[in-house]
Amino acid sequence: MTPTAPHAPRRPEDQRLPLGKTFAYGLQHILTMYGGIIAPPLIIGTAAGLGTADIGMLISAALFVSGLATLLQTLGLPFFGSRLPLVQGVSFAGVATMVTIVNGGGGLPSVFGAVMVAAALGLLITPFFAQVIRFFPPVVTGTVITVIGLSLMPVAVRWAMGGRVNAPDWGSTGNIGLAAFTLAVVLLLNKVGNRAVARISVLLAMVIGTVAAMLAGKAHFSGLASGALLALPQPFAFGWPTFELPAILSMLLIVLVLLTETTAGLMAVGEIVGSPVDSRRIANGLRADMLASALSPVFNSFPQSSFAQNIGLVALTGIKSRFVVSAGGLILVLLGVIPALGVIFAAIPLPVLGGAGVVLFGSVAASGIRTLSKVDYKDNMNLVVVATAIAFGMIPIVMPTFYDRFPGWVNTLLHSGISASCLAALLLNLLFNPVRSADVPVVRSSSVPRG
Repeated sequence: MTPTAPHAPRRPEDQRLPLGKTFAYGLQHILTMYGGIIAPPLIIGTAAGLGTADIGMLISAALFVSGLATLLQTLGLPFFGSRLPLVQGVSFAGVATMVTIVNGGGGLPSVFGAVMVAAALGLLITPFFAQVIRFFPPVVTGTVITVIGLSLMPVAVRWAMGGRVNAPDWGSTGNIGLAAFTLAVVLLLNKVGNRAVARISVLLAMVIGTVAAMLAGKAHFSGLASGALLALPQPFAFGWPTFELPAILSMLLIVLVLLTETTAGLMAVGEIVGSPVDSRRIANGLRADMLASALSPVFNSFPQSSFAQNIGLVALTGIKSRFVVSAGGLILVLLGVIPALGVIFAAIPLPVLGGAGVVLFGSVAASGIRTLSKVDYKDNMNLVVVATAIAFGMIPIVMPTFYDRFPGWVNTLLHSGISASCLAALLLNLLFNPVRSADVPVVRSSSVPRG
């Protein structure tokens, strides 16, 4: 029997890499999710009628808070943080609701007040919410992971086409060609490169794609000189929060959706990393989510959630270390306080991100399919559960207006393909497959962090 190295990590996610590699891989994570993290504050700030400077403040705040939330999730404190390689960011799930609150006359103070109260209530219910892990056998987790990947594909396609429908070059052959070039570079580096090159293939491909875009006149760094050297977050820059019951109730429903999506994200990354995830670890992860969400309005930001696109990067590169994602969290904090750095990241053309996103998001779906391959489909209803839940999760993806005429709470709950498939798979599995002890994940107590 081969003796264990004295400093070998007991869990894959606890592996420590050299400092240079850690930050290079962390930068790769941030490049993957940068476009998604700045979109919600941009949309909400525009709806609130803010000027360019104030919207920039919201974006910087989103980066800063998301970085702190990522550090909390990956490094952890007692009872807070899953200690898994999971990137946190402003969730898209609540954007429509927050825009409605803003347009209802409450403005940003009403949004911030609703987020604080709803997230605080979410923090209280996390121990109860985490107990649902026993109802998530592979037939459920595999379905949800698959739909996470599929639900992200429209994002990659929109990026590849140019990002904005009203852009003059939307869907141009130049944009799609740039995305295809970036995708080809990712594939080429994975094919001909060694293991070290393959692990940073996405980062290298985005650098090469950006250089190609500059040569084609599609990338510019002219705004770099105008970026401020340092801009520390100003607490409650848009006024003290106000607390309105209708807004709070609306945000409470969003919090339930976030808890569902983050639970799915925790289970997905645990499956990909190969690390056990039980109810205690899920509760720690959810508490980190809710604490970050409750405190984010102090620094002028919005609810936090796990970013599914980064799960694809873990699956593609095989880099499972949570400290890599922690390095990414530190980069986010720096981007939030040094706006000039953000200008560099923002100059990366969306088609470049789209080309990389195709393989990243597809990797998540492939990981789900791999989990589903372990499911027994003989003499049971598992095939029906998987087929129906995936179809249910695809409805809001292929037809985003499907639930528009339903009551508002139904639309909010099911508008996300991830939460829709999660609920469908969970309920169908409970209906057709009675929970047995064999379905419940068994985790040795020694392998689960206490804090």
